[in-house]
Amino acid sequence: MGFSIGIVGKPSAGKTSFTNAACMTDFKVGSYPFTTIDANVGVTHVRTKCACIEFDVDDNPQNSICIDGVRLIPIKLIDVAGLVPGAHKGRGMGNKFLDDLRQADVLIHIVDTSGALDSEGQEVESGSYDPSEDVKFLETEINEWILGIIEKDWRRITGRIRAEKVKLDELLLERLSGLKINRTHILRAIRVADLKAEAADKWDDEDLRRFVLELQRVAKPIIIAANKIDRPGAEENYQRLKKTFPEYLVIPVSALAEKVLKDLEKKDIIKYIPGNNDFEVLQTDKLSDGEMGQLDKIRKQILKKYDGTGVQNVLNTAVFDYLKMIAVYPVHDASSLTDSEGNVLPDVFLIPEGSTAKEFAGHIHTDLMEGFIHAIDARTKMRISEKHVLKDGDVIKIVSAKGAK
Repeated sequence: MGFSIGIVGKPSAGKTSFTNAACMTDFKVGSYPFTTIDANVGVTHVRTKCACIEFDVDDNPQNSICIDGVRLIPIKLIDVAGLVPGAHKGRGMGNKFLDDLRQADVLIHIVDTSGALDSEGQEVESGSYDPSEDVKFLETEINEWILGIIEKDWRRITGRIRAEKVKLDELLLERLSGLKINRTHILRAIRVADLKAEAADKWDDEDLRRFVLELQRVAKPIIIAANKIDRPGAEENYQRLKKTFPEYLVIPVSALAEKVLKDLEKKDIIKYIPGNNDFEVLQTDKLSDGEMGQLDKIRKQILKKYDGTGVQNVLNTAVFDYLKMIAVYPVHDASSLTDSEGNVLPDVFLIPEGSTAKEFAGHIHTDLMEGFIHAIDARTKMRISEKHVLKDGDVIKIVSAKGAK
């Protein structure tokens, strides 16, 4: 897992509940600010159609899970400390929050859509707070954080551009690489902001802020998880969020419903695959009338209305739509689709869209890439070169002078 997803938001908005539901962990949850002080790190999964369906084989995954043809691939989640206005100045757990944020490639902003918490995470009358304010201040805090890092050396940066003819992206990369911001992010932000890198010494404050805004959107993209969607007033706020922030994807979520379903699935009381919009009750005798009523409410008011709890939808969107990852299966035998021990379709890896066969070999092991000869497509049984661009769902055998997978 070479990338990670950051779970962000104000205190008590449901970040840890989301993480627990996604990862089936038991991190501490509280109805008071800063329950999370140190980042909670967990492993959850994204789902994709398993290759076993197309090849009509019974697989036995080793690094992932397959349930009824749905392959669940592990990914890393970071639930960071709650954020309050002024975090970039060190207010609240601000410094800790921003330090944790460095590790994330994409951010899921958990918003309390019920409007029952103010900007500090304190309880107010339900519906009296506009959750749109949360989105505004989160974006502001991240932008001010990045801006502060750049402004600190801006005079020296522009001076070197004039005196030494050094490129702006090279100088910014030196300062921002620790934030997992790369050259592509920087160049794209300059282009989208309609600025000229060679004229950076003439940028005014507004230009610099415009660049930082675009840099945040490309390097730390945000998905809004409209949590507590089944609470009174949440539907109206959800629609308001979509209208107010057309540049963001807003997904309705009930982290609590997801946790309830997964807890019951773990006990074999129901059958539930994360991301499905329904479940099957296996042991009605293990459920009280009240619990059956709760499940019926989850089914009608959440699963059917919003096509799922939203938790899996958010995760899949982050990985496949925002980070542009694809799933590729390496095998030792392209005919039997097995590894060297006979496991059928044992592993699947998430790699960036546009990756070549040789780059995929390096993702598995450096030796495979260094000794790469060719690969074999399990579907066509044809050889493919090191420059062959892989597609989502590909199953390939890598032939290498230093070993084969």
